[in-house]
Amino acid sequence: MAPSTGDLQLTSAGAAAGEYSDDLEDVRLLDSYDRNDVAESETKRIQVRITGMTCAACSNSVEAALRSVNGVTDASVALLQNKADVVFHPTLVKDEDIKNAIEDAGFEAEILPESGGAAVVGQFTIGGMTCAACVNSVEGILRGLKGVKRAVVALATSLGEVEYDPNVISKEDIVAAIEDAGFEGSFVQSNGRDQVVLRVGGVYSLGDAKVLEGMLSGIKGVRQFRFDSVLNELDVVFDPQVISSRSLVDGIHLGSNGKFTLHVTNPYARMASKDGSETSTMFRLFISSLFLSIPLFFMGVICPHIPLMYSLLLWKCGPFLMGDWLKWALVSVIQFVIGKRFYIAAGRALRNGSTNMDVLVALGTTASYIYSVCALLYGAFTGFWSPIYFETSAMLITFVLLGKYLECLAKGKTSDAIKKLVELTPATALLIVKDKGGRTIEEREIDSLLIQPGDILKVLPGTKIPADGIVTWGSSYVNESMVTGESIPVSKEVNASVIGGTINLHGVLHIQATKVGSDTVLSQIISLVETAQMSKAPIQKFADYVASIFVPTVVALSLLTLLCWYIAGALGAYPEEWLPENGNHFVFALMFSISVVVIACPCALGLATPTAVMVATGVGANNGVLIKGGDSLERAQMVKYVIFDKTGTLTQGKATVTSAKVFTGMDRGDFLTLVASAEASSEHPLAKAILQYARHFHFFDESSPTGCSKNDSEEFKSGWLYDVSDFSALPGRGVQCFIDGKRILVGNRKLLEENDINISTEVENFVVELEESAKTGILVAYDDVLTGVLGIADPVKREAVVVIEGLWKMGVIPVMVTGDNWRTARAVAMEVGIQDVRAEIMPAGKADVVRSFQKDGSVVAMVGDGINDSPALAAADVGMAIGAGTDVAIEAANYVLMRDNLEDVITAIDLSRKTFSRIRLNYVFAMAYNVVAIPVAAGVFFPLLGIKLPPWVAGACMALSSVSVVCSSLLLRRYRKPKLTTILEIVVN
Repeated sequence: MAPSTGDLQLTSAGAAAGEYSDDLEDVRLLDSYDRNDVAESETKRIQVRITGMTCAACSNSVEAALRSVNGVTDASVALLQNKADVVFHPTLVKDEDIKNAIEDAGFEAEILPESGGAAVVGQFTIGGMTCAACVNSVEGILRGLKGVKRAVVALATSLGEVEYDPNVISKEDIVAAIEDAGFEGSFVQSNGRDQVVLRVGGVYSLGDAKVLEGMLSGIKGVRQFRFDSVLNELDVVFDPQVISSRSLVDGIHLGSNGKFTLHVTNPYARMASKDGSETSTMFRLFISSLFLSIPLFFMGVICPHIPLMYSLLLWKCGPFLMGDWLKWALVSVIQFVIGKRFYIAAGRALRNGSTNMDVLVALGTTASYIYSVCALLYGAFTGFWSPIYFETSAMLITFVLLGKYLECLAKGKTSDAIKKLVELTPATALLIVKDKGGRTIEEREIDSLLIQPGDILKVLPGTKIPADGIVTWGSSYVNESMVTGESIPVSKEVNASVIGGTINLHGVLHIQATKVGSDTVLSQIISLVETAQMSKAPIQKFADYVASIFVPTVVALSLLTLLCWYIAGALGAYPEEWLPENGNHFVFALMFSISVVVIACPCALGLATPTAVMVATGVGANNGVLIKGGDSLERAQMVKYVIFDKTGTLTQGKATVTSAKVFTGMDRGDFLTLVASAEASSEHPLAKAILQYARHFHFFDESSPTGCSKNDSEEFKSGWLYDVSDFSALPGRGVQCFIDGKRILVGNRKLLEENDINISTEVENFVVELEESAKTGILVAYDDVLTGVLGIADPVKREAVVVIEGLWKMGVIPVMVTGDNWRTARAVAMEVGIQDVRAEIMPAGKADVVRSFQKDGSVVAMVGDGINDSPALAAADVGMAIGAGTDVAIEAANYVLMRDNLEDVITAIDLSRKTFSRIRLNYVFAMAYNVVAIPVAAGVFFPLLGIKLPPWVAGACMALSSVSVVCSSLLLRRYRKPKLTTILEIVVN
């Protein structure tokens, strides 16, 4: 590797070898294209506001409608934001065509005005922050930058998350702003998919770098690139519509005949490396300071008892004693070389108009050092030797560095959850390459970060599944406990879905990748945990406020202490015996003043909340409970009502038809075929149960469309069903359609009553009998005549009764909401022990029920299966999506319960309560420490009790206070979720 290459800036094709650019994001055009190529491949991106979507089925419908438009290359719909992001060729389709396609799908659409480009969310590491005041300073600087829309900084993780417009400001500008403020900044990653960082092997000289430049310049779709020869990293910005990251890697590797090898770098690995580097730096500084402080201790404590050594120290060398020269030299190195970081940090804080702990350390140590130097010089000129306190500066810096080192270790422990999740992702994958005939022609190893949707991957026994996908060949058992928390291995056959990061236990599997990169379940879990750790609980505002006034208040108290003790001494208010040997009133007062400065600690307050939230989110993730943030934790510990959806939440969601009765002369088989034909187009769980029952009746077949691919599902439904026209699903009532020109209605009483269908007494009695046994009666009318009734049962989950009773024990009131008939709902509620049942009334449904409980200010949690409960989850103070790790509910919920188990509702609330108990304890300790320690350091108790804290002891107390708060938070790692057998032992705190 040639050092002369430095940071080599490489630009896209057409640029001369020496024409380098300083900004990766400045080049927006594809310089390697000629004008015709650009015109042909140019796309346009617009955002559309959509009105009328109520569930995931709606968003899927809109997305399908958009993708079907000729000229649309990509479309994604966000249900909760009611927006669609559409990429299309403007030469083939117009904005109005996009709008019409959405309206034709049955929704209202509005083209949103362009805002200058899509915003990018980037993560940046920020080094040098010591307390909440630093966080406030950095956030203020970032939010003041033009083009930055949002900025959040987390002290515990030393990370900043910035949403910015790349057309206005680049990531390099953001890093520069952080560094200009006096902190260390570096870019980690962004949500943009047009950039990749590669580690390059085979570049050993400037000539190799030139070859690499030439190759990249000739690759179509590469916008710009930069090679760092020190780290051997290549940063590439490309057009994902033209070239993929894998094609880019393969192109360079093959084009160099294997000379250059490229591997995608994992951003989390880079972050872990930075964390380890900071810990190592703190340890090195601490050891250096300790090594230089030991001779000071030796000279002050041991040498006076060794005559020969003591005589050498008392030997006069020039104007000072040899011992004084040695102390001055050693402490100067500690103060200005090892302790330089405190001056730098204090300077940048003052430059930004804020104060922090570094200011206090710099003030205390500098005051002690300057006084000692002045005392030496005064003694040399006057012959009156006052006591010197060089040891105070050295010991103070040593103890502060020890505290920082221990704090880094503790912070590393709090981020273990993300590290463990990242380690679940395998580094490589076996890619199966097939020809057009479907024959395997090659198996090769690729980086797992280069997997693309549609890839066929081979998973050997004992290895990790590299991406989310569908099994296309083979069978095995897969351990999914690391993601879902379920300890029992899950059987996987053809068409079964698999989750990336889980472990294949037995057989060989071939899977087709469906979700890769940031779309995988594991990546979403990591993202959720990161978001939670970046968030701030409302209680954190208290610490931020205290931090903003803490240091000025402490400095004022320090000056007041100095003045009070000095004036009291001058007035003779205390005896001369209190003064140190050869000391005076000023020296006596100064030691109290310095102790006040160094003992005060704003760090403990700043770390009280974020460290506890970090540990709690990690513990939750390890137990299959994903927490969105500190605000979610704070609300969850105050929950008064928990509202459960019935179907799929309290019940198993595996409906089965238990009875079918025909009330006309129609043949039973024809009746079931008729009903199955009507329900075949519905996605409702009851519809699938009816379809399966009818097929089994006709063909004695146990097969089910559940979990099958789309093609299998279509085959399941076709061939034996009637043709259906004008199908429509009626939420909360049922479905209607036409078969052979005659209308068929399948649903509840309300549907038939709305259409004036007479329900005879015989039918009513039969339906009532079903409902009283906790079954749902489905009425069928054909050609406006009630033809028959189906009885459907959905068993209650085995843990439901114990969980509901556990909630009562915790002082939480359980409520059930359902759109089912009243008798069935009451029967299910009585079975599980719920006393309050609410009806789901369309169109707002469950969301209105949630709001009705919130009217008196109560904190309400909503537990839903995440399919059609998103509005209610969003409306609740605490939304819990259960068993919905891949569902749209991730966006709506505050908690995502990965397992389909109601026990995790108890875990979520219990963990929240224990976390906030720990946060309160942290605050009590941090506040009590400062409230008690500052008066002691100021000498308030010295006249009565003789208690006096030397400055170096005060420094040790200050250093250990923040460590103790972090260690207190780490105790949450010992949390164990309540077991089923002990849930009933929980009592209200």
